[in-house]
Amino acid sequence: MVFERRKSRERMKARLRRAELARRCPPNFAARRAALGLMLAAAGLSVVAAAFHRQVLEHEFLRDEGEKRFLREREIPARRGMITDRNGQPLALSTSMSTVWADPLLLGERSEALPALATALELPPAELTARTTNSAQQGRRFIYLRRRVEPHVADAVSEVIDAERLAGIGMDYEYRRFYPAGETFGQVVGFTNVDDIGQEGVELTFESRLRAAPGARRVIQDGRGLVVEEVEQIRPPSHGEDVTLSLDRRLQFLAYRELKRAVTEHKATSGTAVLLDITNGEVLAMVNQPAYNPNAARSEPVENRRNRALTDVFEPGSTVKPIVVAAALDAGIINPTTPVNTSPGVLQVGNNRVKDIRNYGVLSATGIITKSSNIGVVKIAHRMDRAVLWQTYSRLGFGKVTGVEFPGERTGFLPQYERWSRFEHATLAFGYGLNMTSLQLAHAYAVIANDGVSLPVSLQRQHSIPEGERVFSAETARAARTMMETVVSDQGTARRAKIAGYRVGGKTGTAKKATGRGYAPGKYQSVFAGMAPISNPRFAMVVMIDEPRGESYYGGIVAAPTFAKVMQAALRLYNVAPDDPQAELLLAGLKREAQR
Repeated sequence: MVFERRKSRERMKARLRRAELARRCPPNFAARRAALGLMLAAAGLSVVAAAFHRQVLEHEFLRDEGEKRFLREREIPARRGMITDRNGQPLALSTSMSTVWADPLLLGERSEALPALATALELPPAELTARTTNSAQQGRRFIYLRRRVEPHVADAVSEVIDAERLAGIGMDYEYRRFYPAGETFGQVVGFTNVDDIGQEGVELTFESRLRAAPGARRVIQDGRGLVVEEVEQIRPPSHGEDVTLSLDRRLQFLAYRELKRAVTEHKATSGTAVLLDITNGEVLAMVNQPAYNPNAARSEPVENRRNRALTDVFEPGSTVKPIVVAAALDAGIINPTTPVNTSPGVLQVGNNRVKDIRNYGVLSATGIITKSSNIGVVKIAHRMDRAVLWQTYSRLGFGKVTGVEFPGERTGFLPQYERWSRFEHATLAFGYGLNMTSLQLAHAYAVIANDGVSLPVSLQRQHSIPEGERVFSAETARAARTMMETVVSDQGTARRAKIAGYRVGGKTGTAKKATGRGYAPGKYQSVFAGMAPISNPRFAMVVMIDEPRGESYYGGIVAAPTFAKVMQAALRLYNVAPDDPQAELLLAGLKREAQR
């Protein structure tokens, strides 16, 4: 009790002391206001200083950091150059297609939406899930889900993005390569890979011209990775240059159809056909069998992609006999009527024998071409120095590339004459011991057709006649053409090469097929090389059928009909006037009948 009264008195005294102190020292409100003002001013200055620091001193840094999150550079696709035939018909062109991409980290957060997205993309759900998960674990922020998809796939993906409100997925457009002519031009035009880079054929040959250089743009994108605003174009796209080939789509299709028919009919393993315009060296048709479709997925055998007319070599057989005779004519050693005794059908050359299929007796130089006499052409070749024959072959382009700049083109093989034995001299005269491509052989015949002048061969359309090199005199070339015309007569070996209304000349070749172990028994390569019209040639053509396994394997039966059908179409499409006198008489008679 006493303790409580004492505490109460002490509290009372404390209140009295505080009251006395307050009376003696009243509050200084002015000082308080000043202190508060200073505190507010300091706070304001700190805000201004921070704003100045961020807006002025750190402006570039903060702007860059913001742009890193919302401002992006996007590629502007560029169109690869178009490949056309000589008449402007498209053989390879690029079409805009949608490409679907994703940020694996953002997309992986929406695993429940992946099955619907996989269905839209036409992908197995497990595959899409695995790709997204693996990429996210690797820290990748960008992957392609599908490139260059069809329009219906792009529409389906857009619906899933909107319905699921997916972040980290979007679509851009790229160009996809299409080949309207399909397998007809497959081995010549070639194809590109998924990045639009040429892999085969013309696509690879002219890659530097056809290639496109993508542009660049700066855009603002939202958190879902979608473009909100186009800011600026950094670099404009540079489209590829178009390339015009010398090929004629109409003739290419006809040649492809007829070659395929011949290979199928004669159960051959492969075949090639080449048609040249002898006036300027342009390749008008170049077809191969088997073929492939460049639009399809790459599942065909690799050998089907070869342009066999340029990559596969063969021994030309008897098709070189007119060249040997022309060389002898040009050297003044023989004339078209020079007699050559081929009896008794067998000729001993060193330790070897040269044979004809029968004893032809005495033949003129023209008759040697007509009957395709091995003995006759060997005797003519032996009248020439080896160097003369070698130089003729070399100047025609044997053992060299033609200059069309096609990837994988073979040079063929022409042995140096210093190493020829007498028997090799003989075999080289009837087409063994050397090899060449179909294009090389067609070029050699084009020289004879062009009055002995060799023009460069071209796969691009020419706007002027290139400078040529004379190989034979014009008189020699004309005489050789007249001699070759007898091969297509009723007495020759290529009656099936005849074309109604036109004079045709050429030569058959049926050569045994050489392998790494010598000549394969029962395997042949059937060839026909020719030109038309003989009076004023416009085209030269070679057809080669490899390993025919039907009832016949002779070039005059297997290859000549294909030549006739394609050459006939070419003559008519290019309005080449008939030069057969009998045809002219028939046309005159028809005109008279029409006038009556």
